[in-house]
Formats: sequence, structure tokens, C-alpha cells
Amino acid sequence: MKRNWKNPLITGTVILTLTGLLSRFIGFFYRIFLSNAFGAEGMGIYQLIAPVLALSFALTASGIQTAISKYVASETSTRDYHTSFRTLIAGFLMAMALSIACALGIYLYADFIAVTFLLESRTAPLLRIIALSIPMATVHSCINGYFYGIRRTAIPAISQLAEQIFRVGSVYLIYYHFRQHNMQPTISFAVAGLVIGESASMIVSVVAILARAHHVFPSAPPAFRITYRRICTQLLRLAAPLSANRLVLNLLQSIEAIYIPNKLMAYGLNNADALGVYGVLTGMSLPLILFPSAITNSISVLLLPIVSEADASGNKEAVRRAILTSIRYCLLLGFACTAMFLILGRPAGRLLFHSELAGSFILTLSFICPFMYIASTLGSILNGLGKTAQTFLYSVLSLLLRLLFVFAAIPLYGIKGYLWGMLASQMLQTLLCTVSALQICENKNG
Repeated sequence: MKRNWKNPLITGTVILTLTGLLSRFIGFFYRIFLSNAFGAEGMGIYQLIAPVLALSFALTASGIQTAISKYVASETSTRDYHTSFRTLIAGFLMAMALSIACALGIYLYADFIAVTFLLESRTAPLLRIIALSIPMATVHSCINGYFYGIRRTAIPAISQLAEQIFRVGSVYLIYYHFRQHNMQPTISFAVAGLVIGESASMIVSVVAILARAHHVFPSAPPAFRITYRRICTQLLRLAAPLSANRLVLNLLQSIEAIYIPNKLMAYGLNNADALGVYGVLTGMSLPLILFPSAITNSISVLLLPIVSEADASGNKEAVRRAILTSIRYCLLLGFACTAMFLILGRPAGRLLFHSELAGSFILTLSFICPFMYIASTLGSILNGLGKTAQTFLYSVLSLLLRLLFVFAAIPLYGIKGYLWGMLASQMLQTLLCTVSALQICENKNG
């Protein structure tokens, strides 16, 4: 039994899961605070800036973080610690150049983005604030990718927790300071909290990587000029298609997020009510549904380097076992969460958010839990096996189906049309990922 706890997948999953659950626990009550402090419309405006953040991360850091994690894992397996550190440096420099350019673009063209892209002029000042967080997020994303690759999950876990504590704590302090001085707080304080949280996470990550650098290079580091070009080329070969894929996915998700309030107005709601419904869905109900996914997200992050290493070493049985075990436990977790939300969904909406609408959304969304957990975990396994084109195609098909419901069903049936689309698209993606994973199991078994 003791030996099992030394397994990097088990120990890493435990660390990330406990931290993820604590972080989500804090974030969950933070959402309740925001909804009570700023109302459903304020939450809707706050949620509208999420697509810009997602697109920025996809462009600047997401693909490079994954590439760093994958190559560092393979280099660490051969105990080539110097090369793994060079991989981090090369990826970091490329990501930072992109993030600085992206942050400047958002800051300078915030008004244009708000009116033309987000269709809501009130998001412009919020965009200028979040632009400051993009380089910080890039720093800790690259460093976390390195630590995931060497199986040191404690550092990403601590940085995640620090980000959440400082973000929530700073917003609480600012809010109550303004209330005590009879000043009206605005949703921009919540966005400022994002910047403060990212800065805290960045500081934790930088301190950790400097300590790691001192361990790897006890004296002056060797010259790396000869190998940097090769490392950058290697990283870009994996990161470029991953970033392009995620840009496409995030663009589709952005169109979805932006047009939900727009199509709710086509259904007959005014602007305030449409933003209110959107805020209840994305700021109240969905965070509760996503709360248990801290477990599957932790497994997904760790499965990619582990499956990649097993596949590279020809360990077919380890790959097959990872797939079947993931399906089994994600199904168990998903059905348990569905039952829980079916029983407690409506009371939770009334008790936590003082909203009957939030309870109704939770009840409907409960059915996506098994599909969502399986799809996210199997997607990570498929990526670790080099099937990135397949997972990208499955995600695109799923999003296109959801967009069809946004444009065709919401104007006719209101927000219910979108909830049906979420369920249908998640079922489609899960089916496609499961079929591909089971085919791989048969091949590995054969």
C-alpha cells in the first residue's frame, strides 16, 4: 500500500485535487459574494471579459506550457536536467514576447474590442485592467509547465492557492473599505483582484524556479547558445499547432459567450435582463456544477506527461490501464455528482444565490457531469498519445453544435435552448473521445 502512494499519478493527483478543491471552495463562496455585491447584471458584465482572457492565454502561453511539460517530462526521464531547464527558458522567452504584445494590444484598443467584439461598451475599463495580468499569467504558466513535467505538483498547487487567496482577499478588503466610507463599489474591483492574484501566483512560481535553478546549477550555468535554436524549434513544432487549435476553440467559445446575451434579447429580454440571465448561468450555476471537476482536472494535467512517457517507452499496458481506469472512475464520479445536484440543486440555488433561476439551471446542468468528466480526462490521454488533431476536431464539432443551439434555439426557447445545446454537445464530444480511446485500448491489447 505504501508503494502505491509513491506513484506520481496518485500523489500528484492528491496534491492537485486537495488544492483544487480548496481553491474552488474559496472561489465558490467568492462567487456568492460577487453575485450579492454586484447583482446578476454586474456578474454578466464581469463574465463577458472571460473570452478575451481565454484568447490571450491561448495565444501566449497555453501551447507553450503544454510543450514545456511534455519535453521536460521526456528529458527528466533520462535525467537530462540541464536540457529540461533550457527548455523552460526557451519557452518562457517566446511566451513572454507574445504576452507583452498581447497586453499592449488589449490596453490600447480596449474601447474597440469592447464595442466591436464584446458588444458591450462597459467592458472597456475592465479590459484595460486585465491587460496587466497577461504577462504575469504567462510567467507562472510556463514555470508550472516545467514543474508538471518533473512531477513536482506542489509548486503549481501552491501558486494556484496563492492566486486564489490574494485575489479574493484583496477584493474583500477593497469592497469593505469603500462601503465603510459610503462609496459605491463597482465590478472593476473584482477585475483588479485578478491582477493581484496573478501577481501573487507569479511571485510564488519565480521563487520556486530560482530555488530549482540553484539546485540544478550549483555554480554558474553552462553556456547554452548552441542548443537554444534546436530547443525553440522543437517547442514550436508542438506549441504552434496546439496554440492554433486552442485559439480556434477559444474563438468559438468567445462567439458563444458574446452572443448568448444577444440572442436572449432576440428572445424578448431587455439588455439588463439578458445580462442578468447570463450572469446567473455563468457566474452562479456553472461554478457549482464545475466544482467537483477539480478531481478530473488534476488527473488530466498529470496524465499528459505520464501517458507520453509510457507511450514513448513502449509500455502499452500502462497506456491501456490509464484509459480504462479513467473511464471507470470518471463515470462513478459523474453519476454521483448528477444525483447530488438533482437532489440539492434547487435548494442550493435558493440558499446560496437567493435565486430560483440558479437552482433551475443547476438541476438541468446536472446531467452533463458524467460526460464532461470523461471527455476532459480522455482528451488529455489522447493528447499525451499525440492525437491532438483528433481531440481538436472533437472539440470543434462539439462547439459548433453548441453554437447551432445558441443561434437557432435561444431566440425560440430562451436560455433553455442553450442548456439543451450544452448537454447535446457534451454527449457528442464524450462519445467521440470514448470511441477513440477504446480503439487505442484494443490496439494496445493486441
